[in-house]
Amino acid sequence: QVQLVESGGGLVQAGESLRLSCAASGSIFSTNPMAWYRQVPGRQRELVASVTRGGRTSYADSVKGRFTISRDNAKNTVYLQMNSLKPEDTAVYYCNAPYFGGGKYQWGQGTQVTVSS
Repeated sequence: QVQLVESGGGLVQAGESLRLSCAASGSIFSTNPMAWYRQVPGRQRELVASVTRGGRTSYADSVKGRFTISRDNAKNTVYLQMNSLKPEDTAVYYCNAPYFGGGKYQWGQGTQVTVSS
């Protein structure tokens, strides 16, 4: 069974940076695009950034120019470099393979990112 394990979250001040990591079991990285999502309590999970198998990236307008998604297929790991963080970036961040607007695999536990003003 594929497992997705997110890490790297924390509490930072506005303007600071964090780097999230997502390690996946199995061989999903070789066959799937990957994406980062985030969710605030009471709101739907939203797609933040995605990367194809070939490395092509796309971003939500709210993070464009501040976040960078990347992947290391040899390590089955996807990263999210988050710079110039804002309080509105506060959320639980998850990774998954995007699939019809949601995630293809069972969601992991996520990693909490809290940005103070």
